[in-house]
Amino acid sequence: MVEYVEETSVTRKQIGVRLLYTLLFLIVFEVLKLIIQVAVLFQFVYLLITKGYIKPLRSFSDRLSTYAYKVIQYVTLNENQRPFPFSEFPAEMEQSEEPVRFE
Repeated sequence: MVEYVEETSVTRKQIGVRLLYTLLFLIVFEVLKLIIQVAVLFQFVYLLITKGYIKPLRSFSDRLSTYAYKVIQYVTLNENQRPFPFSEFPAEMEQSEEPVRFE
């Protein structure tokens, strides 16, 4: 039979501290969602007006989405390192050399 529960040797205090950090990062994630939504809306309004996108905003959005991924990894117990501000803010992921397409 396959074991689905993995025993740990941590104390309840350590679990409680992790829970508090998790709750904090869930709030951070909600703020991140709002910032990403505003950035997307602004980028599309700018795109509709000028038919071009803002490269720094695209780069910022890339870093922000990477950070959101790190937060989700932490709160779902798939990562042990606490995200920013307890570690470095994630670097920009490798940008695609392809231009943005609208198909």
